[in-house]
Amino acid sequence: MDATASTIPAPTGHPTRFWHRLDDGRVQCDVCPRACKLADGQAGLCFVRAAQGGEIVLNTYGRSSGFCIDPIEKKPLNHFLPGTPILSFGTAGCNLACTFCQNWDISKSRETSKLAAAASPETIARAASALGCRSVAYTYNDPVIFHEYAIDIAQACREAGVKSVAVTAGYVNAEPREEFYRHMDAANVDLKAFTEEFYWRVTKGHLQPVLETLEYLVRETGVWVELTTLLIPGENDSERELHEMTAWVVERLGPHVPMHFTAFHPDYRMRDKGRTPHETLIRAQRIAHRNGVRYAYVGNVHDLGRQSTYCHGCGERLIGRDWHVLSEWRLDAQGRCANCGTPAAGVFEPAPGTWGARRQAVDLSSFAA
Repeated sequence: MDATASTIPAPTGHPTRFWHRLDDGRVQCDVCPRACKLADGQAGLCFVRAAQGGEIVLNTYGRSSGFCIDPIEKKPLNHFLPGTPILSFGTAGCNLACTFCQNWDISKSRETSKLAAAASPETIARAASALGCRSVAYTYNDPVIFHEYAIDIAQACREAGVKSVAVTAGYVNAEPREEFYRHMDAANVDLKAFTEEFYWRVTKGHLQPVLETLEYLVRETGVWVELTTLLIPGENDSERELHEMTAWVVERLGPHVPMHFTAFHPDYRMRDKGRTPHETLIRAQRIAHRNGVRYAYVGNVHDLGRQSTYCHGCGERLIGRDWHVLSEWRLDAQGRCANCGTPAAGVFEPAPGTWGARRQAVDLSSFAA
C-alpha cells in the first residue's frame, strides 16, 4: 500500500533494517503486510516509519506516550505471572486502521511532540526492576511498528531479569516477526474477528497474516500466547463466526491457549454501535468451551465466575478473578491443581502476586542514568 504524503516528524529517525529500495527511487517498508512504498519525506500508514535519505527510519525511538504500572491481568494475561505488576507503555501510531479503536488517542496520534523526550531502553529496564515489576508491556499501540526500540528494551530487560510482553494485533511479516519474538516472553494477540470481510472493511488489513503469526508463535516459539477478541454487536459476534474461530484455535493452536472475549464500548469512528451485552460474552464463552477451549474468559465486565480459571481435569477453581483482582489460589508450587494434580497451562510462580487492580503512573526521569 502506498502511504499518503506526510511530513516526517522530528526528531531525526533511528536506523531500521526491514526495507528495500525500489526501481522508481522510492523505498518499501517490509515490517508488515502493508508494504508501504515511500518517497523521501513520506511516512507509512503507521506514521512512525518513514523514508529519509533513501532509507526507512523509526521516528519514535526513545520516546513514549507515558508509563504506568498495571496489573498484568489488564493486558489481558491470565496465565502469565498472575497478580504481578507490569510496567506498560506505548509510543504513537499503528499499522491497522480500526474504526473502533479503543486507544485511538495514542494509536492514531500524529502529535509526536507530545511523546516523552527520554525513555532509553536501559532506563526502562532500570525502572521496571526498581519498581518491582516482573515484566514490561509494549502496549497501547502495536509494538511491531517500533520494532527496533522494543527489541532494544527487551534485551535490556532480559539482562535485568525483567520479562517482556507484546500486546499486538499480530500484523507483521515473517522475517521481522521471527526477530521480534526472539526477545519476547509472552504475547496477547488481538484476533479481531474471523472473517476477511471484517478485517478489510473495519481494520483495512487482512486476516491471514494474523493467523500465520498465531501459528508461528504457538508452534515455533516458547512465547506464552493468549488471544483477545473484542466483540462488537452485529459485526463479529455471530454464533457461526464464534464457532469457526474457536474451533480453529483448538485445531491449529491447541485447547490450552486462553481466549478472552471482551466487551466493546462505542469509540473513535464506531459510535453507532451499542455496548456489548453481557449475554453475548457468556454465549461466546459457552461456544468456546463447547469446542474444546479449556480457558475462555469474559472481559471488561465484573464476572467472578467467568473470569476465574478452572482445572480442566477436575473442575476445581484454581484462580479466583474478578476483573483484575485475584482471590482464590489453588495451584501448587509447580503450577498444578492442588486438588487433582493436573498441570495448568501457563507461566506461574509458586505464589501469586499481590498487586491487585491498582494503576500507577510513573515518571521515568528519576531512573535515568
